[in-house]
Amino acid sequence: MKKSIWAGLLMVVLLSGCASGVRLEDVPVEDKSATSSGANSQGLGAGQNGVAGVMTNKSGDGVGPAGVGTVVYFDYDSYVVRAEARPLIETHARFLKSNQQRKASLEGHTDERGGREYNLALGQKRAEAVRQAMTLLGVSDTQIEAVSYGKEKPAAMGSSDADMAKNRRVEIRY
Repeated sequence: MKKSIWAGLLMVVLLSGCASGVRLEDVPVEDKSATSSGANSQGLGAGQNGVAGVMTNKSGDGVGPAGVGTVVYFDYDSYVVRAEARPLIETHARFLKSNQQRKASLEGHTDERGGREYNLALGQKRAEAVRQAMTLLGVSDTQIEAVSYGKEKPAAMGSSDADMAKNRRVEIRY
């Protein structure tokens, strides 16, 4: 009897040590500017008529809006969507709304600082922030999936500030 109590107590202690204190609910989408310029600093956005074209790959399948970036960058230790990312997200949201058979994966990434578990949670929060922004723009939840790779797939291998800034991102993949 005492063995089973101790075994149960040990199991509870071990499992509680595995829990993360990072909450993934309530992902904020914040706009700190009152106006939107229609294009971000990377020159992204839709054409003059407000409708994005479609790039095609060799097999003829559409891969996403033409001439539009696929990366949303974040500040250090943050999952708040920057105001300059809005036109990019809006263009992808319009594309997904007009192509409801298409699905997108939102892949969250972090720089090399921090532990593996923390970075996986932060990458997930970033992907969820972009997902929430798209759903607020009318994209169906069934069309988008948010996943995290944490620091496991860096875009830049260096440890300079510029390299780490390139790694704090969400990639939109179709």
